[in-house]
Amino acid sequence: MDPYKEWLGIPDGPRPPDHYTLLRVVQFEDNTEKIRNNYKKLNAHVRKYATGQFSVLSQQVLNELAKAMLCLTDPERKREYDESQGREFPEDETGTIPMERVLVKQGHIDRDQAKEVQEFADLRGLSMRDAVVQMKLVSEETATQALAAELKLPFVDLEDMVPAFRVLQKVPQKVCQRNGILPLFVDDNMVLVACSDDPTPELEEELRLRYGLPMRRVLATPSGIRAGIDQYFAEMEAALAELEAADENLAARSSSTGKTSKAEAKSKPAKKTAGTQRQFSDLSPEEQHSRKQLGMIMMMWGFIGSVLFDQFVLKAFVPALQFSGALGFLPSLTTLIVAPSVIIYVTKFYWK
Repeated sequence: MDPYKEWLGIPDGPRPPDHYTLLRVVQFEDNTEKIRNNYKKLNAHVRKYATGQFSVLSQQVLNELAKAMLCLTDPERKREYDESQGREFPEDETGTIPMERVLVKQGHIDRDQAKEVQEFADLRGLSMRDAVVQMKLVSEETATQALAAELKLPFVDLEDMVPAFRVLQKVPQKVCQRNGILPLFVDDNMVLVACSDDPTPELEEELRLRYGLPMRRVLATPSGIRAGIDQYFAEMEAALAELEAADENLAARSSSTGKTSKAEAKSKPAKKTAGTQRQFSDLSPEEQHSRKQLGMIMMMWGFIGSVLFDQFVLKAFVPALQFSGALGFLPSLTTLIVAPSVIIYVTKFYWK
């Protein structure tokens, strides 16, 4: 089954598709908003297959979609990727645009409002993002996207990103809360970390030591990071608690099985000495058949042995028991007692 064709409507071609084809946008699309919107739609669609027989395959496609979106919304990585795809850039694409100018260019605020935001921020010691949000000129998400454009970092919506617990558990929750970060997953031998602001060199070095890998920054809203920290650390702790409980149950079962095995081992000698005392109905069909045959042999030899003992042993040494003629073959006391006793034992006890 081809998930790219069946789920995303991508025609036959290279697999996996290039980032633009995967996100269903035109080649070298520069509109990051359009790229993010397409990613959200495709992400929501593929999540429908996250349970059942396609769970592993859907997670693979979700990871590819996330990596493609993060690459195409990161100016530096997008440029490198586009160049690898044959795109040529003019030589003068340099410089940083402040976020307030980004907001003006996008039509969210005008130039006079940009000046007011600057004065508001300077007066209260706020960042431009906090100032524009507190003045209720734009939403926190719009302001953070503008800041991401200024810092030339990709913006992520953490509602669409689920961190890997094996990555998250390497950083204490307090460290994440203090620095406004949320580690997500490893991509391209780098740890992807959602940040509420541009991280300090000291934080980058701490994360490098914890993971043994360099970090790659993506920007997210401060409220989104706070909510993500609360949610995903709680989910991780619950998952770890379930694993610990499962391990304890497994250990308890193993211990119980070991004790049972030892008890059975101790009882085996007793079972050997009392082997024939088992009820006939408790035996397997093969054991019942074997016991029936053995019982028949016991009854036969009980009778034959008694007659032979009477005729050739007992009568030979006890003259009073010797008879002539046909009376010589009359059974003696041994035959009359032993043979019936064997028959009674077999039918009343051995076969019961």
